[in-house]
Amino acid sequence: MKKFIATFLILNFLSTGCFADVLQGHAEKNGTLEKSIQQELFTGRVENLERKDIINMTVSQVLDSNINIEGDEFFAEVTDEVKGDKGVIIPKGTIAHGKITQTGDAKKLGRQAWLELDFDYLITPDGREIPIEGKMSTKLHPVAETSKIVAQDLGYTVAGGAIGGFLALNWLGLEAAIASQGYTLAGGAAVGGAIGLGMALMRKGSDVLIAPGDLIRVKINTTVPLPVYKEEALMQHEMFYPGLDISISDIKHEKDPFGEANTITLTVMISNMSDKTFSGFDMALVNDYNSVFRPSIFGDTKLMFRQIRPGDRFAGRVSFSVDNINRSFWLTFYDRRKGTALTKISIDNAYRKVSDRTKKKNEKLRKKKTNYTKEEDLLDIQ
Repeated sequence: MKKFIATFLILNFLSTGCFADVLQGHAEKNGTLEKSIQQELFTGRVENLERKDIINMTVSQVLDSNINIEGDEFFAEVTDEVKGDKGVIIPKGTIAHGKITQTGDAKKLGRQAWLELDFDYLITPDGREIPIEGKMSTKLHPVAETSKIVAQDLGYTVAGGAIGGFLALNWLGLEAAIASQGYTLAGGAAVGGAIGLGMALMRKGSDVLIAPGDLIRVKINTTVPLPVYKEEALMQHEMFYPGLDISISDIKHEKDPFGEANTITLTVMISNMSDKTFSGFDMALVNDYNSVFRPSIFGDTKLMFRQIRPGDRFAGRVSFSVDNINRSFWLTFYDRRKGTALTKISIDNAYRKVSDRTKKKNEKLRKKKTNYTKEEDLLDIQ
């Protein structure tokens, strides 16, 4: 009896058209919401992602020619906005899906290993999936690879010759070299050169390793029409504390004393009209993974050891050594007692106002790291 009544009610509900009205109204609301989001994010203009465009990315995991195989999937993240004549079409932080399509092992004669990567779609921060065709390879052009190997092998041979001559001088003495009018040195150099040539022939090329933080440049092979973002839609969220005014006028990417491009130096102006006292130990750079980086001792340390009391104003520079210079960061000031964040200033937002000259220098510095050679593990005994 209960089943009969339930069936009767369902059929009656469907026959009145109420169910259809509910579905129709729901679809209309979604369409309105989507249109509202489109208006908030985009200018209404369309720009093409061209075949000639290059997208700068960094991988999210290590790709190792000695471990990864063809068909392995991975994700990368766009590190620089892609702009057209009308504005930004691919924002920083867009995720790219890729596959390893070809690999080559390191071989004798110093031939390097290589990886070829293909990218098939992007996922933007607003959730859109964009199909693309992109490629990136660590393989050198055959001419460039040959010339590089020849140069390295010449170095091995010359070094071998120098070592051979040095050994002859040590074994036979300077008098023997003078008495033989230098033939002992020439003979030693010949032997050393032969040893060097043998080393060059036996030398094996290096494996390839692409790690998070390495800049990879992906070439686009298709033309894709994309909407242009509004500039305000690309602004990162910030947090402010009443009375504490912080502005960033310059952002430089620099190398640390060890030659690694992992330092961000900020020129800041601080006006403290709040009820709290701050120092350099109360601030840090925090990235989008919530990793915290304190001021570096290798940079300007004036702000680090300075007390900024209520009513004080300060202008100066402060440097931070980070793990990946391509990530998004926030300059964060903490409550000294509670340890909670009071102010978070977006570095990406401030970077939009940095001079084009500084941006070009930063980009040039980051693009220098194009050597994906894997360092040998000293503990790896073969």
